[in-house]
Amino acid sequence: MSPSGSGEDVEQTPLGTPRLPAGFLIDGWELGAVIGSGGWGTVYEARAVADGTTAAVKVLPTGALAPGQRAALGELVAREVRFSAEADHPHLVRTRAVCTVEAPDQPALDGAIALVMDRAEASLRQVLEAAEGGSPAPEAVRILRGVAAGLAHMHGAGWVHGDLKPANVLLGADGEVWLADFGLATELDGTHAHLPPLGTLDHLPPEWWSQRTGAEGTVVRPTADIWAFGVLAHQVLAGGIHPFPGATARARSLAAQAYARGTAPLRLDAGLDDDWRRLIGDCLAPDHTTRLPHTAASLVTRIQRLSGTRGRRRRLPIAALSLVGVAAAAAVGFALLGGGDDEDLKRGTSPTVTGTPIVAPGEIPEDSDVPESLRPVFVNAARRCTDAEVTPALLAAMVKAESGFDVNAARPEAEEYGIAMWTPSVFRAWAVDGDGDGDKDYRSPPDAISTMSLYVCWLDQQFKKEHLPAEDLPALIAAGYRTSDRTVIEERGVPERVKPHVDKVLRFLAAYER
Repeated sequence: MSPSGSGEDVEQTPLGTPRLPAGFLIDGWELGAVIGSGGWGTVYEARAVADGTTAAVKVLPTGALAPGQRAALGELVAREVRFSAEADHPHLVRTRAVCTVEAPDQPALDGAIALVMDRAEASLRQVLEAAEGGSPAPEAVRILRGVAAGLAHMHGAGWVHGDLKPANVLLGADGEVWLADFGLATELDGTHAHLPPLGTLDHLPPEWWSQRTGAEGTVVRPTADIWAFGVLAHQVLAGGIHPFPGATARARSLAAQAYARGTAPLRLDAGLDDDWRRLIGDCLAPDHTTRLPHTAASLVTRIQRLSGTRGRRRRLPIAALSLVGVAAAAAVGFALLGGGDDEDLKRGTSPTVTGTPIVAPGEIPEDSDVPESLRPVFVNAARRCTDAEVTPALLAAMVKAESGFDVNAARPEAEEYGIAMWTPSVFRAWAVDGDGDGDKDYRSPPDAISTMSLYVCWLDQQFKKEHLPAEDLPALIAAGYRTSDRTVIEERGVPERVKPHVDKVLRFLAAYER
């Protein structure tokens, strides 16, 4: 309730929805400034009175809603909370708690639903609105990689987002990229699911408009998110420009339908790099069947390969191409472009300059004891995380300490199995199909190591949020993998009982990073 017990300080939004004053308490969360507001409600900065933890609180008033609207809102909130509980992931914003606003002197807000969520610095929509016209958003590739990774996890867990757009991508103070607003997220029943006839008009796929809405809603598939990702990627790389023309969302949706019918061409921004143009064009294939091969997981891989370009063609001065600069450019090219060609990745080797292997920071030296067949697995797994600490070398060091690279390793008494020593029930909560065979198996090295990468990425971000020492992050990650994030955070460091194990990881890491 309000600390003053009165409504005198309540402001009004432009839409007439009351705002709660700074200092208002909701179940131990003290509200601060308004972050933003929309059709359903208002989002506030918030601080936990108990420990000062920061968060965002989304307040959704229910008093003025008709019974049908209230039921619809309740359903959206329940879906968002259920999804957040089941699909925890570093690129998905968390709903930490659901509270009820108690404000009897403010009837419009009394009984409102309040969602306590991760605190973001800005939405992608805000970033695009502030970007220079036609220029890619800052950190465009990192943002797109994070969005694709979040989608890949959702789809792998059997969910569709249903409303992917810049406003629903949140950016954190420490570089986090989160998908948000899971009110329309829905669980697949086989190959598809049903959604109410909601969503953002100019991010819906063309087939949406030709379907009938039945009693269960409208059919939606993961390829709807792929279409929306194509629209969003174009906006990110072209400075907010939508790939379909029109002054309104409705006009842009009609242009997309005309393209899908073959009566209008797809005209992407002329400044886009050719590789990014192909990726966006694949996402914007005109029908579900044509988009089907382009999964979110495959987008993560493609974006990682394109991580050296910001998405728009850049002209280099002729002098930069002189023979004098070729050797130097080749020497730094691997670090800047994120790797060599596909054959380098398949062999697990490093590119060379005049015969000398180049080992980028965190990569694995060719003369290490890491099995050659596993090196590309570690490289590809590390690419699933955008955090600098999660490198192929760190993953390899952790696996060496866990199992000695033994794919048949087992500790039955602890219920830990396989090369990454997963507990099967924990693995299922994070599982990734690392080898693309349609199965998620903790005994499969690509699956186990890729899943390890996502999990340690999440650990890394948890420890950063708690302001644990940055120089200790590799040790903390190794400790968190062996115990839990909560154990490490509560002890503010490596627990004594796992120090011998963590020391082993650090020794192996030093050898692989030499």
